Amino acid sequence: MNAPAKRSETSATLENRPFGEIRIGDTASITRTLTRTDVKTFAVLSGDLNPTHVDDEFARKHGDGRLVAHSMWGGALISSVLGNELPGPGTRYVSQDLHFEKPLNAEDTITASVSVRQKRDETSTVVFDCVCVNQLGEVVARGTAVVLAPTVKVVLPRPEVAKVSVQTYDKFAAFVERVKPLRPVPTAVAHPCSAGAIQAAIEAADEGMIEPILVGPLAKIRAAAAEARVDLGTLRLVDAAHSHDAATKAVALIRAGEAAVLMKGSLHTDELLGAVVQRDGGLRTGRRLSHVFFMDVPTYHKPLMVTDAAINIAPMLAEKADICQNAIGLAHALGIERPKVAILSAVENINEKIVSTMEAASLCKMADRGQIAGAILDGPLAMDNAISREAARIKGIESEVAGDADILLVPDLVSGNILAKQLSFMANADAAGIVLGAKVPVVLTSRADSVRARLTSCALAVLLTSGGGASGGTEGNA
Repeated sequence: MNAPAKRSETSATLENRPFGEIRIGDTASITRTLTRTDVKTFAVLSGDLNPTHVDDEFARKHGDGRLVAHSMWGGALISSVLGNELPGPGTRYVSQDLHFEKPLNAEDTITASVSVRQKRDETSTVVFDCVCVNQLGEVVARGTAVVLAPTVKVVLPRPEVAKVSVQTYDKFAAFVERVKPLRPVPTAVAHPCSAGAIQAAIEAADEGMIEPILVGPLAKIRAAAAEARVDLGTLRLVDAAHSHDAATKAVALIRAGEAAVLMKGSLHTDELLGAVVQRDGGLRTGRRLSHVFFMDVPTYHKPLMVTDAAINIAPMLAEKADICQNAIGLAHALGIERPKVAILSAVENINEKIVSTMEAASLCKMADRGQIAGAILDGPLAMDNAISREAARIKGIESEVAGDADILLVPDLVSGNILAKQLSFMANADAAGIVLGAKVPVVLTSRADSVRARLTSCALAVLLTSGGGASGGTEGNA
């Protein structure tokens, strides 16, 4: 009997075993960990859109939180063994008879093995016994396959096959839909004097989310509306001399109870937040202001929050506690009862030379003592362990948060900003943005934002407001 064929992911070639070289009892196998993206992609390509395959929320409500792979995944893995290893290139399927004994789940590690049972000389066909086993040693599929083996020896360069994934932009839609039955929220839009700023406000108004109050130089607002080709109709306009004055007057509308959300127009963020944090006439609370990127990352199984990547440059421990609590408040407003917070660093072990690991440990202990409430915290965690259960498993990390984080608490603004922009520009993520910790939510939109991101930013503010004004601010915290 020949030695078992072993798959090498790094091998530069594919080499087959012609019919004449195959012996009864020859074996081959591959091992593959199924990701959520794998499961969703296969479901879409097969046309089977059963929610157990593609809907993460359905999986959380009706299962163990893991997507169930299409049963034919087992057959696909066996096909990979037969087509790549034994017999290899040139193999043609004749038939397959498989029985599926247990579900294949996302994040399962499956080993698919084949063993030669019979050779039929007259037709050059080979009968294989086939079995798929998960990481627990449980048989998930078994059966037989009959193939027409190649008769000529072939050695080929291993082709570079592009990875295929299904990018589902449905994570934001659920939050936008939740806002639609609610009453529009009066929103002070500070200095909407560009076409993009006007469009952001009008889009949210058209969706019934907000009632915009446009605050700024009236001539510039009307010129921006003309450029954007939008009708201001009966919208309320409040004249202001310039951008600084617009920010001050927009905040004054909030303090007077005429608006419940503050929205950035075409002025600089620092100018708007300067009006928010004024000691007299601002919107300060006892809580530190912080920003959250609320992200739809196509390769991640649920919405992901990154904080703080826009306001606090190098927050100290107490400031990080506020940043964390602000994000937890947002998660609660979105219906996430016990959000999972991954406190990021470069490593998983506490190292006194890496300050972020020490702070992560302190934040976790603060949560144990109730100083940070309403969430499950873990850290320090490197990025791979925060978003990949498989990476955490390989490193021996046992954690409720690892691989399933709702919130990524970054060490500082630089690392957070780099992370958020990498996700946006290299992983095709959409990012909504909101500032927490003031008396009302502050919507930050950018000229580069998609319509979906703009609407979601407004939806977050509306949900926070409808949840009792839980913008993350509280008068009682220092």
